[in-house]
Amino acid sequence: MKIKFYIFLFLLSTSLFAQKVTTSIDTTRNKIGAEFKLTLKTNVDTLSKVVFPNARNFGALEVIQSYPIDTIKNNDRYELIKKYGLTQFDSGKYTIPSIKILINNKPFLSDSLLVEVNNVQVDTLKQKMFDIKDIIQAENSIGNWWKYILGLLLIAGIAAGIYWFVTKYKKKKTQEEVYKTPIEKATSLLNNLEKKELWQHGEIKAYYSELTDIVRNYIEEAIEIPAMESTTSELIEGLKLASLKKKMNLSKETIENLFVVLKQADLVKFAKSKPLDFEITEDRKKIERAIVTLDKSIPKVVEAEDDMLLNEMQRQEQLKKELQKQRKKRIQTAVGVLVGSVLTVFIFLVATKGFDYVKDNIFGHPSKELLEGEWVKSEYGNPSIRIETPKVLTRVDLTKTLPRNGMALIKEMQSFAYGTLTDNFYLMISTFQYKQDQQIDLSKSLDGTLQAIESRGAQNMIVKQEEFETGQGIRGIKGYGTFSKIDGEKKSSTKLYYEVLLFSQNGGLQQIMMIHQEGDTYANEIATRILNSVELNKGNN
Repeated sequence: MKIKFYIFLFLLSTSLFAQKVTTSIDTTRNKIGAEFKLTLKTNVDTLSKVVFPNARNFGALEVIQSYPIDTIKNNDRYELIKKYGLTQFDSGKYTIPSIKILINNKPFLSDSLLVEVNNVQVDTLKQKMFDIKDIIQAENSIGNWWKYILGLLLIAGIAAGIYWFVTKYKKKKTQEEVYKTPIEKATSLLNNLEKKELWQHGEIKAYYSELTDIVRNYIEEAIEIPAMESTTSELIEGLKLASLKKKMNLSKETIENLFVVLKQADLVKFAKSKPLDFEITEDRKKIERAIVTLDKSIPKVVEAEDDMLLNEMQRQEQLKKELQKQRKKRIQTAVGVLVGSVLTVFIFLVATKGFDYVKDNIFGHPSKELLEGEWVKSEYGNPSIRIETPKVLTRVDLTKTLPRNGMALIKEMQSFAYGTLTDNFYLMISTFQYKQDQQIDLSKSLDGTLQAIESRGAQNMIVKQEEFETGQGIRGIKGYGTFSKIDGEKKSSTKLYYEVLLFSQNGGLQQIMMIHQEGDTYANEIATRILNSVELNKGNN
């Protein structure tokens, strides 16, 4: 009895696990390398958390594509649809095992499925054999390298222009001060030091450093002894020797005052001494008196030497101006060559490729970026439409836009779109399943679609119609033409081009609609690529 009871519990738990997961597959037989599309559906409430597996293999079959989860809301519940693309590269019969799906952290198992992979039959009697084709020389093209060269030239030109203007502005704004004599320089620097108010803000060390540098620079320039590299003692001894050699009339008091201030500065800088405010003021006065006394004690040179020095200074100034002119001329020449190169490249590209080509590649074009972006191949609606698009389409709700009498006939409707009528490119895919099987008149359906476009502001619509056939041989109709879109705010009119594809299968309707500006070559290429990728699946009855 216990064994039977356990078996009963096992079967009961298995049935409970499977009751919330529905398993289906598009085909049970396929060729080597072809895709089996496995579909898992679960119906849960809005608060449930569902986790589908993310595996590389299901049994012996390899997962080559894990499609995004599709969500359908039905009142207060969600139907979650997860699809996997599976394949196998060896022929034989394989079992797709039960797959565990977590719903609110509880495991539920899908049904296992048996599939068969067949070899590709090749009939060499019916299929002609051809030799390997010769290598075809690619067409000469400029490629994309010119974009980077043009960008670098533009950046270099802008940088050179900014550098030239900034340098010129700095020269005008901040010119280096030129002092005629060392005493004039020392006096000016002392006044600037007082304006900084360093010691008043507690920066005593910085104040004494600048104060002693001023007097040392003066001694080095005026008396010509290495004051900046000498210690305080060496500086005082050198000053005494220089006064004897140059017959300077210096008093002991002047040298002593200078020595005291320099020693005080050494204590501040190296021993962290902090003199009082009146001592700092007195030291500054001592330095100023010492500089003035030293300057007065220096013997004056003869007038002839002054004239020679003046002539030499004038010659140096003239040479400096000449060098500045040459430098300015070189900069102007470089900027001119750079600008000329940029203009030459621009004119060449405009002449060979056209202005629109250059404009679209330099400044960009929305449709061109859309065309050259990463395309996505996905499946939408029921009966499903497999199509390649530049962007993933998002689900839209059109139930409010359709009349009530029309909605009463529809069993299921799904719509997906990218963009709006005001964008550079608009794409919408819609599929309909009707409650009763009926013969659908595609021409009348096309009229209804065009009327919907007119209700959204389309005017002066031109309509053309022709048959359309997919690569699978499924036939439908194609409506195309132009219409005008009026912008009431800007008081302008835009001419748009549209294409509408309609197919009818098993009582269901499949529709693809594209709208873009007329004359947009990139949008035309997008539309052509989309139309060439259309694959239709039959609806589920």
